[in-house]
Amino acid sequence: MGAAVVAVSVAAAFVRWLRLLLTGRVGDVQFRLAAGLALSLEFKMAAEILKTVLIRELHELLTLGIIILLRAVLSGLIHWEMHHYEKEAKP
Repeated sequence: MGAAVVAVSVAAAFVRWLRLLLTGRVGDVQFRLAAGLALSLEFKMAAEILKTVLIRELHELLTLGIIILLRAVLSGLIHWEMHHYEKEAKP
């Protein structure tokens, strides 16, 4: 599901970018793409959390914990960047 969200977000951002390029207007393509990527990371983290039911050994739990931590950090960075982008966009 997360990969599908990424694919749709990238395609939508590309189409929006092309439209803005042809019309000469400025838009929020970067912000919308970041929002789509953040949503896909949330789907992926939810899937990883659900995988905890299937874990049988400690090393699997450690691997899963590291993956969840990395995705949480990436999601946090994307949200932070989106917040600063919104601040700069508003006068």
